[in-house]
Amino acid sequence: MRQRNAPFGRTLCAMVTPFTPAGALDVDGAARLATRLVAGGCDGLVLNGTTGESPTTADAEKRDLIAAVRSAVGPAVPLVAGVGTADTRHTVELTLAAEKAGADAALVVTPYYSRPQQAAVEAHFRQIADASGLPLMLYDIPGRTGTRIAPTTMIRLAEHPRIIAVKDCSYDFLGTQKVLAETELAYYAGCDEHILPLYAVGASGCVSTIANVVPTEVAGILAAFDADDTALAAGLQSRVTPLTEALMASDLPGTVTVKALLNALNLPAGPVRAPLLAADAETTANLLALYEALAAIGCPP
Repeated sequence: MRQRNAPFGRTLCAMVTPFTPAGALDVDGAARLATRLVAGGCDGLVLNGTTGESPTTADAEKRDLIAAVRSAVGPAVPLVAGVGTADTRHTVELTLAAEKAGADAALVVTPYYSRPQQAAVEAHFRQIADASGLPLMLYDIPGRTGTRIAPTTMIRLAEHPRIIAVKDCSYDFLGTQKVLAETELAYYAGCDEHILPLYAVGASGCVSTIANVVPTEVAGILAAFDADDTALAAGLQSRVTPLTEALMASDLPGTVTVKALLNALNLPAGPVRAPLLAADAETTANLLALYEALAAIGCPP
């Protein structure tokens, strides 16, 4: 079995940010959810990411969320804090605040909307990496940002001692394999349908959105592969596919669908913040039915 470089764990959950019914940050709910995720098999958590509604949470809320989750899960669980913005200066500020609040690493997305050239993308990441002592996980998701991190740029950035990981939502499997072959970067699948395929070619693990509701099943995919039971790993990946499709490939953002299902299961989530709108009753009922069907099958040990 290949020795994997997994600096932040193997099964990371891109955790939602729970809110109260009135829309305020629910730090108690966040602590309960984080504890449940770790107990369910997640050995790392990503906070304040896209799934965590980072575009609509205040800087102070981001800081308070990190502190609350750190207190709940203790020092042994890696916490990766989303700090990405379209503004390099603001991103540096969030990185420093995340470090002070107890994060172990920073997840930094490509600057969005302004669509900088690759030289500017590289300079952005280097400036943030130089600004604090936190290691960086680069977040490559061109479908949302409008700009990807080109493989050649990624290879150059890998030379920086604090740029050590990537959350890969590039949908460029060939480019990903090229970077894996030429660097020591720890790659994490950021798309749930790619968990097993990317792990099979040498990734370190995943940053999963569906793990908010099925952490044991997600962890089981990687555990089966590590045990050399590729048939079981493939079966588990296929088993979660209907729920993955409903949560992640509908017309609704994953944050909306995951929060709808968590709320239906009486787990901490609460409302989404505008401009997002809550899922309707029909969508929620369908998600719950798929979840219950998966739960009835169970996850092999």
